[in-house]
Amino acid sequence: MYHQLPPAVQFWPFLLAVDQDLAQTTHQKGCPCGGRLHRANYPRKPRGVDPLPPQYACRFSFCCACDGCRKRVTPPSVRFLGRKVYLFAVVVLVSAMRQGPSPRRLRELTHLFGADRRTLVRWQAFWREHVPQTPFWKVARARLPAVSLLPHGLLGAFLDGVDPCQGWGQLLRFLSPITLTHGPPNAFL
Repeated sequence: MYHQLPPAVQFWPFLLAVDQDLAQTTHQKGCPCGGRLHRANYPRKPRGVDPLPPQYACRFSFCCACDGCRKRVTPPSVRFLGRKVYLFAVVVLVSAMRQGPSPRRLRELTHLFGADRRTLVRWQAFWREHVPQTPFWKVARARLPAVSLLPHGLLGAFLDGVDPCQGWGQLLRFLSPITLTHGPPNAFL
């Protein structure tokens, strides 16, 4: 069904632009204490796809300028899933492709994306056991009543009949609340 990501020339810059927009919106809102936010990006060495633009070496984040507060404010992301090293799109795609018991498919995914078999099993557990229990999914599934198998059903809901780059962008933006540390548990990624 969806055995590849859109062409890298269009896709990665598109996701970067979406993340920049999410970061700008967060920056404009400011800190919950009312203070100004200063840029305090996290360094990243993302895995799963080579080569990536150099801009993928950081996750956008901010820090409050007020003494006594100094809290971090990290916007949602369509590029990164929390603090994990694999790209968000790769986690979604590989988890969807992994649905099915084929040992051959597991070997191919490990070879294509460089993810260890144990990592793929953790991703499956994340989608099967943890995402359905999150407050995010309990609200989100009302918008997508036909989606039962995660994340495979999400790919169908967002990518059928649309430009792959736009579809992936909509899917990752929809899922971006789970990229925040105060969101659902990401312990198994």
